[in-house]
Amino acid sequence: MDLVCDRRPMFDHPSELPVHLLEAAAGRRVILHAMHSVSDWLVFAVWEEGRLHRSLSLSPDGGVGEDTGDPFSFEVPYWAGDRPVEFDPEWDEEPYALPFHPLELDNEALRAFFGFFLEGRSFAEDVDPDELPQFGFRLTDQGTGQGLAVRALHGAKWA
Repeated sequence: MDLVCDRRPMFDHPSELPVHLLEAAAGRRVILHAMHSVSDWLVFAVWEEGRLHRSLSLSPDGGVGEDTGDPFSFEVPYWAGDRPVEFDPEWDEEPYALPFHPLELDNEALRAFFGFFLEGRSFAEDVDPDELPQFGFRLTDQGTGQGLAVRALHGAKWA
C-alpha cells in the first residue's frame, strides 16, 4: 500500500480528483479521504482501476455536497437513521443539521479503508497507527529554481 498525505486534494467534490493522480495509481484502488474536525466535514471517494465507485462529501453547514455510487456497508446504519446525533438542549440551540455526525462516519470509513480510527471506541483488531513504522518524504522548494528537493523523515509519527 502506498499512502500519500497532502492537503491539496481537500475539496468538496472528491470526484474531481485530478486525472494524473489516478493515472499514477496504474489501475490500483485509490482512496481519497479528508476530514476537518472543527467543521465536522467529511470527504471520501474510492476508485477501482480508474473508475469511480463511491464519492461522499458532507458537513452540517454545507449539507451533502456529493453523494455518488452505492454506500459501503459501514455507511448503511448511518443513512438508515440508526446513528442519530442526540439533541441536548443544554448544549445545542437547535437539532444537528445532519441525521448523523460526519466524524462518527469518518471513523468507520478510516477503520474500513485502513484498519485504524482516530477517535472513539477501539476494537481488538484495530491497528494503532502510532505503532506502524513509516517513512515520510517532504517536498520543499529550496529556492534554487531547480525543482523540488526530497528529504526523508525516518520513523515519522502521525500528526
